[in-house]
Amino acid sequence: MKKFISLILAAAMALSVFAVSALAGEAEKPSFKVAIVQQLDHASLDEIRTAAEGKLLALAAENGVELEVKNFNGQNDATVLNQIGAKVVSDGYDAILPIATLAATCMTTATEDTDIPVIYAAISDPESSGLTGIENVTGTSDALNTPFILDMMLAVQPDIQTVGLLYSRSEINSEVPIAQAKEYLDDKGIAYIEKTGNTADEVLSAANALAAAKVDAVFTPTDNTIMNSAAAVGEIFAEAGIPHYTGADSFVTAGCFATCGVNYTDLGTYTADMALEILQGGAVPTFHVMDGGIITVNTETAAQLDIDYAPFFDMANTVKEITTTEE
Repeated sequence: MKKFISLILAAAMALSVFAVSALAGEAEKPSFKVAIVQQLDHASLDEIRTAAEGKLLALAAENGVELEVKNFNGQNDATVLNQIGAKVVSDGYDAILPIATLAATCMTTATEDTDIPVIYAAISDPESSGLTGIENVTGTSDALNTPFILDMMLAVQPDIQTVGLLYSRSEINSEVPIAQAKEYLDDKGIAYIEKTGNTADEVLSAANALAAAKVDAVFTPTDNTIMNSAAAVGEIFAEAGIPHYTGADSFVTAGCFATCGVNYTDLGTYTADMALEILQGGAVPTFHVMDGGIITVNTETAAQLDIDYAPFFDMANTVKEITTTEE
């Protein structure tokens, strides 16, 4: 009888130890809160956000990590973005993924007295944007190959005389590629006309001015302000018979002619990989420049312009032919 009672007690103790161990295992399961802060709504940034969130959740499931992801949108307003930054810091988020330059700079400022990692996405020039050399700040760059896009322009329009440069002076993203475009055109002896806008009305006015000036083509870099009005701008130039070369495929899906750049789904997933690795104790690496080289052409716009883009197939390994996406 005593032996029987001893066996029962031993079994009870074993079950108790197992229960405590199980509870300890649950308590040790890593748990993180991640804020994705999108600068504003447009196709490229939406694509990055969707890819980053999906990859984060998939990686968390694969690695046995509890992950809460919340999306914020600054509507391209620095005041709103700063408010979001203050909120995510006070709410104890473990990492912030800002998408686009203004969002990244606001989140970096918000976290400067903390150890919260900021892993940005789609920063055309991290150095010029003041996002390098900062502890716990890194991310991905969609640096634009401006000379290549202008090479595309000359490949299909060898007799070009005047190029319109359409951008926003408020966009840090545009500073370097516009300077590169001017240098390129000066070297080729090609004239250019600059028009800028910081609001939707100003952007449309600038586009109409370039159309009235009868420029032979227009170049716009990865400029979020212009992207906000891409569909209307694309229509203005297409109706005027002017090819619009841009810095992101979201312009092309909105009706502009062509671009050469990165795959934004790949960029979003790469950024997510960086973020989870850092959250799990990995070192904060330097920023990563994504591979570009993907030419995207709007075939409907090409037909409307009666422009032969066959030379593009000799310029890149990948040429994506798409049509306008209706909102």
